[in-house]
Amino acid sequence: MADLYSQPLISFLNLYNPDVTLLAQGAVALIRNLLPDAIEMLDPSANLVAYGSDRTYKGLICGITLHKAHITIMFADGANLPNTDGLLVGTGKKARHIKISNLQDLNHPAIRTLLQDALKNHGQAL
Repeated sequence: MADLYSQPLISFLNLYNPDVTLLAQGAVALIRNLLPDAIEMLDPSANLVAYGSDRTYKGLICGITLHKAHITIMFADGANLPNTDGLLVGTGKKARHIKISNLQDLNHPAIRTLLQDALKNHGQAL
């Protein structure tokens, strides 16, 4: 893990139970694979690992929030993404999320498509 993750990220993930940490590691790997040039930001007070084109909310593309028994993959502009598989939930003006409770959930092809669409919709080069 040390080769792939910064020490601050390792320390942050280790605050959670091992199952949630494993889910978060899988989500981090997926996001980094699809958005390799995104800036990674930690917000421990919000239980959030965020990814964007810069360190502002306007630059935010997606993020991972960690909870006691699951994680969510949050899409900053999720309300404007196609939700053909019905995975995106939430009622905010812009953001939507997907609840991930097991590693198999991360293999759903729609997650990859949503991340790619989020990057396209973002409109800023990474």
